[in-house]
Amino acid sequence: MKILILTLLNSGLIVLFFYLLRQRNLLSYHHGGRIWLTFLAVGVITLMDQFSSIFYAPAEAHRFIGLSAIIFIAITSLLVRFISTRLTEIAEILEHHKLIGGGVYSFSYLVLGPMVSFVAVSSIMVDYVLTACISAVSAVLNAASFFPLDQQTVIIMALGIIWAVAVLNIIGIRENARFTFMIFIGATFVILNLIVSGLLHLDSWSFAQLHLAANQTIKTVTTGSVFKNYGNFISSTAFCILAYSGVESVLQTAGFVRSWKEIRKAYWFLFLTVGMVTPLVAALALSSRIDFTAHEGDLVTYYATMLNGVPFGLAVGAIASVTLALAVNTAFVASSELMERVAHRYGFFWLIATNRRHSLYRIHISSAIFFTIIIFLTMGSQAELANMYALGLLASFCINMGSLILYRYFKGKSEGITYSTSRFGTLLLFVILISCFVFLAIDKPHATMLWATVTGVMLLLGFMIAKKRSPEMTQIEHGDKEMEMILYFAESEAPEVHLFFRRSGEADKAHHKKNEAYITFYSPRVGGLPPKIAPNHFRFPLTKMSLYHRIVGILRVVEYEMGEERKVVVHFGWPLSSWLDRMSIGVMVYSLMRLPRLFPDFAFDIQYSKSFS
Repeated sequence: MKILILTLLNSGLIVLFFYLLRQRNLLSYHHGGRIWLTFLAVGVITLMDQFSSIFYAPAEAHRFIGLSAIIFIAITSLLVRFISTRLTEIAEILEHHKLIGGGVYSFSYLVLGPMVSFVAVSSIMVDYVLTACISAVSAVLNAASFFPLDQQTVIIMALGIIWAVAVLNIIGIRENARFTFMIFIGATFVILNLIVSGLLHLDSWSFAQLHLAANQTIKTVTTGSVFKNYGNFISSTAFCILAYSGVESVLQTAGFVRSWKEIRKAYWFLFLTVGMVTPLVAALALSSRIDFTAHEGDLVTYYATMLNGVPFGLAVGAIASVTLALAVNTAFVASSELMERVAHRYGFFWLIATNRRHSLYRIHISSAIFFTIIIFLTMGSQAELANMYALGLLASFCINMGSLILYRYFKGKSEGITYSTSRFGTLLLFVILISCFVFLAIDKPHATMLWATVTGVMLLLGFMIAKKRSPEMTQIEHGDKEMEMILYFAESEAPEVHLFFRRSGEADKAHHKKNEAYITFYSPRVGGLPPKIAPNHFRFPLTKMSLYHRIVGILRVVEYEMGEERKVVVHFGWPLSSWLDRMSIGVMVYSLMRLPRLFPDFAFDIQYSKSFS
């Protein structure tokens, strides 16, 4: 019976992939003079990164929460699906602002500025570092399922994998989408045979373990106080989040697809594949008769050997090693792309020098050295690397969700962006993720210390760079100064002056009166300096101060220079945005109500005029 079912399964897979491989433009296509990847190509590349976590995440989760890991890995899959909807929203926002690729860094730079964005850079770089390290160690441990190795040998072999992949990248050999798809085909055959075999081998013991896992999970989140139940839910989720590492990689690849809609499809593809497979494999392996203490490093490989013998175990071990090696390569490629983007922005062109094969060899060598240091610091311990990795992953999620909340607070949905999610849901996700991060930081002090040290070093370097070489400085220097506006007013002998605060493009072209000034604020990070529409149009940069405090600062200058000599009339436009949608508008209008008390000698006017709408 088992042989018949497996034969039908494999025959069906052969037909399916034969059909897919005959399709044109399956993975890439030409348009507009360049090659674009399809959602399937992006999804497969990211899937191989996420797929590698199947071989170490279930055992790590079981080590901390026991059989409850079976249920919480499935719950975490749903949580990650909701996170991916927010990442899709971020992809469209970045495309709207013409910031393609860069993922966490680009979005945090857009919302938080250059200084704070280095928190995201350091966090995501630490993720890439730990991806490479834990994948290399796990690849060796899966091989050690058949050839027992001591810890020193594990470290040497893990370093061998890291430097071998570094050399391949330096000489220009990188996996392309088609090669990755071939690996995906092999992994699909192996993992589906594993799942079907596992389902056919379910016995009374397995069902009893699954029932026990459900009971333990229910007891964990229902038998205490509200705060204790929430704490148990958070701790259990935090220990399972590692099973879905790499979910942000799709956002990093946005520069290879034509539209954010491909990113949305790729996230659905990931949910319907690895989002389903990971909980299923974890449930089958963790409900079996295995000594989990003895097989933390090779749980899935050993489980495969139990099901179908040593040859099948070797096949699973081989797929594990290949996919984990691909994850190491993904870390090299992604880290080089991120560092290249940062180096371009801050003018470190010596760092992104290429060799004859157009490889960023200096970045690859630096990455390999950094990976080596982390392997030695953790002594090649998969458990220690997993704890650090989970912290970095949660930190990246928190930065993304927090930045999205801030963006929607200021911008709402008024930009014509079609894909949006519930802000309450985003806030709820942020609270859950920040709770998970705080829990792990407290529960794993050693891992927290290592993670914080690595992140802190990178953050310090980032702050030093941003302070001296920020690309915003040029945009700020080209903006107008308050005294230029005062000198412009000095050319008029009118008894009163008028200040019109307008959005970009709203300055009135028809009136160039010497006693009128149209003021526009602009963000040095987005769009740059707007064009000067008229001689009385002044453009001031928004830097670290809020818009309200920037307005107050300008009015203070006007008050000091001419408040006693002339009547000053300040004009604001009528806000048409929904205050519920753009909450910042309501806060802004409330703040403007305080201006007459601060400047009692000024006249204030909030008006609506069709010419400005």
